Amino acid sequence: MGEAGPKPVSGEALPPDDELAAVEQAALSFARAAGEAIVASLGTELTIEYKTEGKNGAEPTDPVSQIDRAVEAMIRERLAKEWPDHAIIGEEVDEQPAVDAEYTWAIDPVDGTTNFVNGFPLYCASIGVLHRGRPVVGATWVAASRELRPGVMHSRAGQPLSFEGVAMPASNPEQRARRPLAAAPGGSPGRTPRWDNRVTGSAALECAFTAAGIFTQCSFGGLRIWDLASGIALAQSAGLDVRARRGGEWVAFDRFTPPAQVKEDREPTLRDWSEPVLMGRAESVSHYLSMRKRPGIVATIVRRMLGR
Repeated sequence: MGEAGPKPVSGEALPPDDELAAVEQAALSFARAAGEAIVASLGTELTIEYKTEGKNGAEPTDPVSQIDRAVEAMIRERLAKEWPDHAIIGEEVDEQPAVDAEYTWAIDPVDGTTNFVNGFPLYCASIGVLHRGRPVVGATWVAASRELRPGVMHSRAGQPLSFEGVAMPASNPEQRARRPLAAAPGGSPGRTPRWDNRVTGSAALECAFTAAGIFTQCSFGGLRIWDLASGIALAQSAGLDVRARRGGEWVAFDRFTPPAQVKEDREPTLRDWSEPVLMGRAESVSHYLSMRKRPGIVATIVRRMLGR
C-alpha cells in the first residue's frame, strides 16, 4: 500500500460519504455472497463452456462455468431490488448499460475462471461501482490473501483500504523485501532490474494484491471495465499511482469513458471501454515508465532473465 493514504478523486465533488458507505456495504455483501457461492461449489461437478474456440487443433479458451453465470445473476437480482436506478455491466451478460445512470456497477463474478475450474486457488469475484464513470467503491472477494484466508478487500473513495471490515495498515518501506514482486501480462520477462514478475491468471486479483502491497505494481493491456473497476478503486484508496495510456501518453487515471466509436451501428457505452492501465507504488510506476522510454531495455531484461 502507499504511504500517503487514500488519494482524492479528481473532478467534481464526490457524493456524500454516507451515500458511498451504503453503496460500499452493498458491494461488500454481494462480494461475500459471491465468495460463499464459489466456495460451496468446490468439489462439485462443474458445467464448463468456452467462449473462444481453439484454432488449428488447439484447445478452446476463455471458459465460463455455471458458477460464473449464477453469481452474476444473483448480484443482478439483488441490485434490481435494492438499487433499481443503477446501471450494471457484467462480464457474462452482454447488455449495454444505461448511458445516463448516476451509478454503474461493473461485475466480474469469477475472475480467473481457468484457474478456478482447474483447482488453482488464485481467483476472485470483483465488484466495482462507478459514479459518473469514476471508480468510487471496490469490493473484491479473494480466494487467497496475505492473511492466508479468503475474504473481501473493499474500499470507498476518500477512505482507507479494508479487509473484511478492518482497515489495512499502510506498508512500511523498512519492512519491504529489497527485491519485490510485480504482476505482469503473460509473456513478460520473469525478472527486471528492480523486481521479479509474476503472472496469476487473474487481473482483478493482481489489482487487489497490488493494493494490499503484495505486488509493487501491475500493468495490463486493453482489458475490460469489469476486470479493473474494483481494483482501481482499491488502489486509489491505498494511495497508489494509477495511470491509463491515452493519446500515446501515460496519464493519471480519473474515470472510465466510452471510446469515441465502436464497430457496431450504435452509440458507445462504458461496456466498450478498453485501455492499457498501470498501477502501483509511485516509485515503481516511475521506474516502469522510465524503462519503457530507454532504447533496448526489453532486450537487456531478457538477457538478464536468461543469465547472460
